Amino acid sequence: MPALKLKPGNRPRVLKGHPWVFANEIQQPLGTDYNGRAVECRDSQGRLLGSGIYNEQSQIIWRKFSAGRAPFNRDYFHAAISAALQRRSNDKLQRLVWSESDFIPGLIADRYNDIIVLQALTLAVDKHIAEIAEIFDELLKPESILLKNDAPIRSKEGLELTVSVAGEDVQPHWCQIGEVEFWLDLAGGQKTGFYLDQREEYRKIAELCAGKRVLDAFCNQGGFALHAAKHQASEVFGVDISKDAVELAQRNADHNKLEATFNAENVFDYFSRERKKQWDVIILDPPSFTKSKDRLSEAMRGYKELNLRALQRLAPGGVLATYSCSHHVTHDVYWDMLTDAAGDAGRTVRLKEICRQPADHPILLNVPESEYLRGFILEVLE
Repeated sequence: MPALKLKPGNRPRVLKGHPWVFANEIQQPLGTDYNGRAVECRDSQGRLLGSGIYNEQSQIIWRKFSAGRAPFNRDYFHAAISAALQRRSNDKLQRLVWSESDFIPGLIADRYNDIIVLQALTLAVDKHIAEIAEIFDELLKPESILLKNDAPIRSKEGLELTVSVAGEDVQPHWCQIGEVEFWLDLAGGQKTGFYLDQREEYRKIAELCAGKRVLDAFCNQGGFALHAAKHQASEVFGVDISKDAVELAQRNADHNKLEATFNAENVFDYFSRERKKQWDVIILDPPSFTKSKDRLSEAMRGYKELNLRALQRLAPGGVLATYSCSHHVTHDVYWDMLTDAAGDAGRTVRLKEICRQPADHPILLNVPESEYLRGFILEVLE
């Protein structure tokens, strides 16, 4: 197997177990003939660091999938996917494979009952996606497998954006997620069709909402809002800048016969406009404010302003559930921001719970990028 060699004199993260090597960290590229293939990586002294997938078109030129010598082929996929499934529960709604965290860099696999949605985010996985789909068909016998390869990140690997299906055509349909049915367009929706990583939080926050006035900011399809309504919240209001998301949230509410109101508006503008309205529970679940470390300071100013306004709008005894979905925003950075926001708001705040992504989105200690979702449930005492 051909091998990359690291430059001498520096200390790239791969030497401490991180699975990525960047193009500026190697002595010499192997040539485009090896793009999408498995190659070894060695340190500057020639010691083996593992086997990984190679692509000169990507800034991340090498992604490790094995600490030893291993092919990237059907036998490997079968073993890695089988192991990933064994680590999961029997839940019919969950992430089954999550890229580096399950040792297939660039493969996302989500299960929606009898439909499997696959995303190939690296060239090497894209080359093998047909046989990967066959393995899922063999192991799980789904009704259909959707190949949803429309994520913009694919362009960084030199890949086109496509959507196709193996098996029966996948039509939009109602799907039970938690205690609510949602209208899912798996082929046309965001990500793999739904944000499955927050489904456990819907239930957790809903249990705090009985008889409460609830604001779901960045409500998307209404996950938090509709579960709050299901748990007999006295008032539920959802805000999202996307008109399509708000219309879908209202459709979900009507279908489930739940009382909730939604409005298409910028959340910051909403807080500026509604300065006197008080809430008992506010959920802040925004999209990522930063995709790069260089913009972290700017992002944290946005997070602080958002959480400050929410804390100002909570009644005494109220609850703030606040989340971030960027791996650049670490626990300590978010905690410091919340502390500053509470001080500026003049509120005394107690921590009720620290939240993280569910177990089907596993975190590797040597891969900080694998931990991206964190949240805090806070109680405003006065």
